[in-house]
Amino acid sequence: MARMTEPDLFKTEAQPDLFGGPAPPVYRPDPDKVRVRLNKILAEARAAQTLPWEPSRLSLYRIIFPQMSLWLPEEEAAQLRFAFETELARFEDAA
Repeated sequence: MARMTEPDLFKTEAQPDLFGGPAPPVYRPDPDKVRVRLNKILAEARAAQTLPWEPSRLSLYRIIFPQMSLWLPEEEAAQLRFAFETELARFEDAA
């Protein structure tokens, strides 16, 4: 017979939450806002005869443009990335 002072080793207890509550909500950008921002960058490039951005801004756009496009439907994202790369190639050819 088990003693009453010993804990039951097979009793299941709820484990306390070690991280303090529910996970924070996941951020999902609004595809319409993403689309507007990408089209604005693309329109700025299309309207320019020469590279319209400083090197630091160009570097930023080379990184964020493809990443932001991932929040859009795949076909639309691919078209926007292609158009952006086409404009960048146009500037390189003009230089």
